[in-house]
Amino acid sequence: MSEHSFIYTGIADEAGHSIETQIRAHKELGWSFVEVRNVDGGQFTDIPEDRFAHACSALESAGIQVSSFASGIANWATKITDPFEKSTDTLARAIGRMHRLGTKFIRVMSYPNDGLSDAEWRDEAVRRFRTLAKMAEDGGIVLLVENCDGWASRSPESYAAFFEMVASPAVKAVYDTGNPGSHGDTNTWTWYQTAKPHIAYMHIKAHTGSGGSHVWPDSGASMVEETLRDLIATGYQGFVSIEPHIQSVIHERKGISNEQAAYECYVEYGQRLMRLVDRIQR
Repeated sequence: MSEHSFIYTGIADEAGHSIETQIRAHKELGWSFVEVRNVDGGQFTDIPEDRFAHACSALESAGIQVSSFASGIANWATKITDPFEKSTDTLARAIGRMHRLGTKFIRVMSYPNDGLSDAEWRDEAVRRFRTLAKMAEDGGIVLLVENCDGWASRSPESYAAFFEMVASPAVKAVYDTGNPGSHGDTNTWTWYQTAKPHIAYMHIKAHTGSGGSHVWPDSGASMVEETLRDLIATGYQGFVSIEPHIQSVIHERKGISNEQAAYECYVEYGQRLMRLVDRIQR
């Protein structure tokens, strides 16, 4: 751990498809943790047991730990009207896999709407999360709700209200710096300040805003530098995870088209982030 107490990690399927490539990128960066989402195109919570065991073996052999499962629970590919068992079954399986790897955190979202009124959408999302929270509490893990898709991500106010309504120590925020801008919001700093009391984990993305594109972490309109400065000043001691979205954007069905370019982009993104933090620290 460095002097500023950030622990670097990243959603490594943006570096490559295989667990070996993902590990190699993190070793090149000098990082000891990885945030796992997809391995060989399959969600880490869902891949068959033999492939999961292979990934565990590769991680352990490399001395790489898993900071979080970047799951698909309640995400952009889910609707609030989908059978709830899709979420509970995935979480139950994930908890067992998290125990296997000694992982505390799992990223989730908060259910995109499907024709419900705002009040119905809110109430159903909260109802579901109270059940998921109980599962997380019983399993000794923490659900990280990302400010991305779902009722909680409608506005900074909804995000804060969601944590208060669910009211569980096992439900915290993973704040993503790039999501407000990429969703067309101009109130990035309000988003961060509202999320701040609930933050247990950070995602670093940068976006130009106003229908633009994702860019390097030391550029754009996502206030990455200001956010990192504030985290350092207020004593945040946790994971800071990169999700570049430059060569690959999973939710837009934009996969890796050039393996070498994706790998090099991912490593450069991590290097730029570390240089930015070092500059802030100096």
